[in-house]
Amino acid sequence: MVSSDSDFRPLIGITTYLEQAQTGVWDVRAAFLPEVYLQSVTDAGGIAVLLPPQPVSDGVIDRILDSLDGLVLSGGADVDPALYGHPAHERTSAPRTDRDTWEVALIRRAVETGKPFLAICRGAQLLNVALGGTLHQHLPDVVGTERYQPGPARFGEIDVSVEWSSRLGRVLGGTAANLSVQCYHHQALDRVADGLTVSARADDDGVIQAVELADSPFGIGVQWHPEQDAVDRRLFEGLVKAAR
Repeated sequence: MVSSDSDFRPLIGITTYLEQAQTGVWDVRAAFLPEVYLQSVTDAGGIAVLLPPQPVSDGVIDRILDSLDGLVLSGGADVDPALYGHPAHERTSAPRTDRDTWEVALIRRAVETGKPFLAICRGAQLLNVALGGTLHQHLPDVVGTERYQPGPARFGEIDVSVEWSSRLGRVLGGTAANLSVQCYHHQALDRVADGLTVSARADDDGVIQAVELADSPFGIGVQWHPEQDAVDRRLFEGLVKAAR
């Protein structure tokens, strides 16, 4: 029996954390990812594959991306400011150089090969840095508020203005109404890398909330956390559709 395109479930790789973690009697370094990312991909019709940080080579990156139909860069710790030539702010977390190196290699190769991708929060920041952009290291210094990260494990609800003629706008359905999203970040895009276009900003202070890569079949980075909305899977559905 030959399956139709709509029956095909593409393999979507999701980058993971690599942190000290506790489970049972063990307290060890571990690769892990919040389940909501997996649910978001499978709800959208994809098959989730985890991509923990590991030694990088061209052969390894090519082998991985050749086996995948799409890529998600997940959220997590701050991107190392040394990657964009800035000294560390006092509020910037210690660098995860293993993860940064791994994900920079993955996203640069995905861009080169036209692999569909969705970059989320840290992922959007890393996308910008990997292509030559910079970051604001502590957003309260810029906008005077901590509403984007109101407290430990508390998401800030932010109203976002979307460029509805953009790819992001088309994926979201092109509605004229603004979007309310869940944010948890104290950093944000500053100078936007060449090749990326801003497609959404926060309503009242203009903080960049989404960028996209025009040359990609699906190349979107969002500063918010779409995986937190179990009702709205449009971004993941758009990625899975492109990956088919």
